[in-house]
Amino acid sequence: MVRKDHPHISPKSHLAISELNEYRQKYLEHLFAKEIGELTEMEKMVLQKLKEHETLTDKLDDGDNSTNFTFGQRVADKIASFGGSWTFIIMFLTFILIWMALNIYWLANKGFDPYPFILLNLILSCLAALQAPVIMMSQNRQEEKDRQRAKNDYMINLKSELEVRILHEKIDHLILHQQQDMMEIQQTQLEMLNEVNQALKKIAGNDNNQKHTNSGQA
Repeated sequence: MVRKDHPHISPKSHLAISELNEYRQKYLEHLFAKEIGELTEMEKMVLQKLKEHETLTDKLDDGDNSTNFTFGQRVADKIASFGGSWTFIIMFLTFILIWMALNIYWLANKGFDPYPFILLNLILSCLAALQAPVIMMSQNRQEEKDRQRAKNDYMINLKSELEVRILHEKIDHLILHQQQDMMEIQQTQLEMLNEVNQALKKIAGNDNNQKHTNSGQA
C-alpha cells in the first residue's frame, strides 16, 4: 500500500510512526472490508481508537448512567424492582388477609366489601393491569442495556483482536530481521574463517619454501 501511493520508496526508506499508523489503519480497513463487507460505525470507531492508541472502556456507555433516565424510567425501574421482591409478596398477602378478616369477622360480612370481595377483586385487577406494562417498560430498558453491553463487548473484543494481529506482525517482522542479521553475521564469520585459512595456508607455504631453501644450502 505504501509503494502504491509512493512508487519511489525503496526497502531502505524510513517511515514516521504517524505515517505507519495511518497505513496500518488503511490496511485493517481493507482487511475488514474484504472479510465482513462494509464497515459499521462501531468498527470505524474501533479503528479510530486503535489509530489514536486510546482505550475503549472509558469511552463506552454501558447504559447504567441513571442521570440520563427520565422520571418515568426511574419510577418504572423502582416499581419493577419492588414488585419482583419477597417484600412486596409478603406485604400484599398480609394486606389481603387483613382485608378479608376485617370484612368477614369484624364487620360480620356486612362491611364495605362483603364476600365474595368484589372491591378487592377490582383492586387486584387494576393493580395487575397497571403493574404489567410498568414491568414491561423496565424489561425493555434492560434489554436495551444488554444490547449496549453486547455492542461494547464486541468492540472491545474486536480491538483486542486487531492489536493481537498487529503484535503478531511486529513479532514476525522482528524475527525476519533477526534471521537476516544472523545470516549476515554467519556470512561475515565464514568470510573471516576463509581469510584465516588463506593466511594460514600462505604462512605454511612460506615455511615450506624456507625449509627447502635451507636444505638446498646445506
